[in-house]
Amino acid sequence: MQQDSLQKGLLPRHLRMMAIGGMIGAGMFKGSAETVALAGPGVVLAYLFGGALMLIVMAALAEMAGVFPKSDIRDLIARAFGTRAAFIAGWLYWINWVLVMAVEIVAAGAFLQFWFTSTPLWVLSLLVALVIIFINLLHVKYYGEMEFWLASMKVATLLVFIALGGAMMFGAFSAEPAPYFTHYTAHGGFFPRGISGVFASLLVVIFSYGGAELLGLTIAETKDADKVLPRVIKGIVGRVVVFYTLPLLVICGLMPWNEIAQKGSPFVQVLSSVGLSSAAHIMNFIMLTAVFSAANSGMYATSRMLYSLAKGKVAPQAFLTLSKNGVPILGLIVSACSLFIGVFVAYAAPENVFNYLMGIPGFTVMLIWISICVAQLKLRPLYPTQPSFKVALFPYTTWFAVLTLGSIFISIVCNPDNFISTLICISIVVILFIGARFGVVNTPSR
Repeated sequence: MQQDSLQKGLLPRHLRMMAIGGMIGAGMFKGSAETVALAGPGVVLAYLFGGALMLIVMAALAEMAGVFPKSDIRDLIARAFGTRAAFIAGWLYWINWVLVMAVEIVAAGAFLQFWFTSTPLWVLSLLVALVIIFINLLHVKYYGEMEFWLASMKVATLLVFIALGGAMMFGAFSAEPAPYFTHYTAHGGFFPRGISGVFASLLVVIFSYGGAELLGLTIAETKDADKVLPRVIKGIVGRVVVFYTLPLLVICGLMPWNEIAQKGSPFVQVLSSVGLSSAAHIMNFIMLTAVFSAANSGMYATSRMLYSLAKGKVAPQAFLTLSKNGVPILGLIVSACSLFIGVFVAYAAPENVFNYLMGIPGFTVMLIWISICVAQLKLRPLYPTQPSFKVALFPYTTWFAVLTLGSIFISIVCNPDNFISTLICISIVVILFIGARFGVVNTPSR
């Protein structure tokens, strides 16, 4: 027997860990050296500032969910700007997650090859994709449960790293003299590349926080979303910022910031220093769970976005078809087929070609975050009822986020290094705009 609506199977703890897990991805464990190289120890300010922007965006989303508890991100954009804008944002978000999924699936296969060296990469990637599809065919509560435990493993790893690394800063587990806080002030100081370095790293930081807005697609599958979402958001933003800033402070405290990129993963170094001979295996497993979690979230996001687009009558109505578990089955099948195509491109295409395509996720995160804030600015005076949770210091905080994110977005577009990626992104938006202009009747959501 088929269901006629999405099932409210997600619990507050699922949402909390889905948000934390979505924001603490493989980049935290693998790409931390990149952000430190851009700004030195001062990169923590970029993460704090980025966290403040994320808080404003997520608070705006929670406020609107309190007024329109049956509306997801696409619905909210449609209410504010009409169905054409929602069509562009929805399809762009779907393309974004298909690309992210493809990259994460290939990465997961590469991490599995660490143990299964003789197995071809495409076979391992295919197996990971099939597991993810199977999980997403189940009732949404099982997806939530899987994400809960995957995110818990990442959080546990960070807590262990903070404790061990912090102890090593004060001389534990090492015969070498304790560095204490000397690396923060030596090697050019706390801001060796100046404020411009912090700003440059902010671009990467915002991308790393991308995924938080995924909560906006869970509203229809969360019981009492109008009450739960504000509590979840208030609880997780601070924790995520801490989980980013403390490990980076530990990393910069243990070694000169300008040597981190040359010495491999700081996480492996710390675990090896305390006598864990299997440190490489442990980190490989954590990295595998991180990319698997990201791909799993991507499959959830793409299938629900197609369902939402169909509900808004800007995608084929067949995407409204649900399985007996309440899963948008056709949306899942189309997303899975797109995933296989994306994995083939990621596997077979020259690296620089796919790197250009991967400019789309950063482009999309910026547009979606800005859209959420501007939607709140427009809808606040039109609320039929007043929510119990409101963004503090409105409209100043929301305008601050819009202007700041807009400035970062413009800097990305104007950066010559991003010319080809920007051209691809603008071309996709233009195609979607033409599709919206001639194929969509521009009416606000009801």
